[in-house]
Amino acid sequence: AEPTGRYLSFEEREEIALLRARQVGVREIARRIGRDPSTISRELRRNAATRGGKAEYRALVAQWKAQQAAKRPKTAKLATDDRLREYVQERLAGTVRRPDGAVVVGPQPPAWKGLNKPHRQDRRWAIAWSPEQISHRLKLDFPDDESMRISHEAIYQALFIQGRGALERELVTCLRTGRALRQPRARAQNRPAGHVTADVVFSQRPAEAADRAVPGHWEGDLIIGTGRSAIGTLVER
Repeated sequence: AEPTGRYLSFEEREEIALLRARQVGVREIARRIGRDPSTISRELRRNAATRGGKAEYRALVAQWKAQQAAKRPKTAKLATDDRLREYVQERLAGTVRRPDGAVVVGPQPPAWKGLNKPHRQDRRWAIAWSPEQISHRLKLDFPDDESMRISHEAIYQALFIQGRGALERELVTCLRTGRALRQPRARAQNRPAGHVTADVVFSQRPAEAADRAVPGHWEGDLIIGTGRSAIGTLVER
């Protein structure tokens, strides 16, 4: 099926190939076909023909490459690349190795003093790397190896999505959040701002409570501390 206007069409790829053959620059190509320059640059880099030993852009080859990349479902990258999977798993678990294979002992994490997570004893995530840290570190450790690249979103999917179980399931305990399941963004956005209703807000209280002239009006406050400790106060105004 022909892609929507969000993606390059075969006609646009033909136009790019013709302009590229005339040595037209990336920004000028983008201006002529009405696309962003980064779209043209990415297209020339990803879908160029390389069989001749050098990158040469051809519309037919580029269209075939784009169609192959768009096929679904796709095999997870971590499921097919053993070296990349081992690298990600070691850093998720907090293990760092030197080039000779020796394990580098990380810093001793401080004692956990969380407010509402007293039963979680395993704090491996205190010395583990986050998926985003791993994704950026790959570019530093393997600057010339394009196969050693993965986004942090792909790492999260490998941990949370059942059909992409390329990583060990127990590594979810190493994540900073400690969640075994992913929390949808919509659920977090729809969370109410507070549990205080408008009839007990200070600005909404009646005048006789504000001037302290009539007995029977009370104020309450709650202070929550560590170790599930709390102090509640009630004051008659």
